[in-house]
Amino acid sequence: MNFSYYIAKRYLFSPGSSNAINIITGIAAAGVVIGAMSLFLVLTGFAGLKDFSLQFSTYFDPDLKVFPTSGKTFTFTQSQKEQLSKLEDVLHFSEIVEERVFLEFRDKQKMASIKGVDTNYKKVIQTDSIVVYGEWLTENDYQVVAGNGISRELSMGVEPTYTNLLSIYAPKPGKGIPTGTDLSKAIRVEKVVNVGIYSVNEELDEQYIFATTPLVRKLLGLSEDKVTHIELKLAPNASPNDVVEQLQIIFEDNVVVKNRVQLNDKLYKMLNTENLVSYLVITLIAVIALFNVAGAIIMMIIDKKSNVKTLYNVGASLTNIRKIFLFQGSLMTVLGALLGLVLGFIIIVLQQQFGLLMITPSLPYPTRITFMSFIIVFFTITTIGFIASLLASSRINQKLVA
Repeated sequence: MNFSYYIAKRYLFSPGSSNAINIITGIAAAGVVIGAMSLFLVLTGFAGLKDFSLQFSTYFDPDLKVFPTSGKTFTFTQSQKEQLSKLEDVLHFSEIVEERVFLEFRDKQKMASIKGVDTNYKKVIQTDSIVVYGEWLTENDYQVVAGNGISRELSMGVEPTYTNLLSIYAPKPGKGIPTGTDLSKAIRVEKVVNVGIYSVNEELDEQYIFATTPLVRKLLGLSEDKVTHIELKLAPNASPNDVVEQLQIIFEDNVVVKNRVQLNDKLYKMLNTENLVSYLVITLIAVIALFNVAGAIIMMIIDKKSNVKTLYNVGASLTNIRKIFLFQGSLMTVLGALLGLVLGFIIIVLQQQFGLLMITPSLPYPTRITFMSFIIVFFTITTIGFIASLLASSRINQKLVA
């Protein structure tokens, strides 16, 4: 066994000559354990929070979304539909027509976005998972499904009959506003019935109502081959990049294609930034705590000064003596990191099983344990501990052993 490692292990597990040194060493070891545990809890907490925040995008956002390079709409020809249908990696696609409209129900009004979808939409998006009351659209063009927020704001529920109708107003295309009092020259209006209420998240629930594409095209005065975008569902093992290249060929590079990450790029950037900042803050705290290891090693050097002189006199080099205390600090850090990871793992498992920390009375704080979290915590803590031990062990010089 390596001489320096053997002595370091003896020093680590044997008490010092005074209670003060034992207390300092205990505090340093506790700092390592708490630092590792805290960093692990933060990483698993943010991994869970990221999954929780992004799960809503899987309900609403498709695998790929095709936009026009310019303007609001583009032409989706029958030939392009046939070519798109032949792509093996594309399971389903849906034509979408979307625009801002003005809603009026009884004596209440609201601005919202109307999203016209075809019958394939429920194959692209799991509409059953977002409808919380009523039902999804049928082939009746005078039906809508409203968001939960819109429904509350307009005091509009699911209407089983056509007695209470929702009025949808959209401006006619063109420049300027016609003079006079005849608003029909400037605005199109359609009256529909709300047959369902969906819920995804607060923002989307207050933004969208769903309708059929024929209704929205009629409201906006668009031809049957015009769409604002196309949403695609890919095969499980499909390569999104390959599909994007094929789409650009079909649409002759006149479209922009975005995947789910690109559709939520601001949310991803925000979550990643918050995760990084939290990691750096906890790491800074861990640095302060782990430099207690350096203080403990220096105190141990002072306590073992006579032993160090004896080792030097019997032939141990200064390098080997420095390695003794370098190994001692490194072993303390490694064992503390492992113990901290075990404690952190136990706390996260208890949180997942029993909901120790609740966001709401029915919603526990989300967490997700990943292998990468273990790796990041272990290498962060051990690296800082090694540096602290190296600085402390470098205090041993010729003057100390003379």
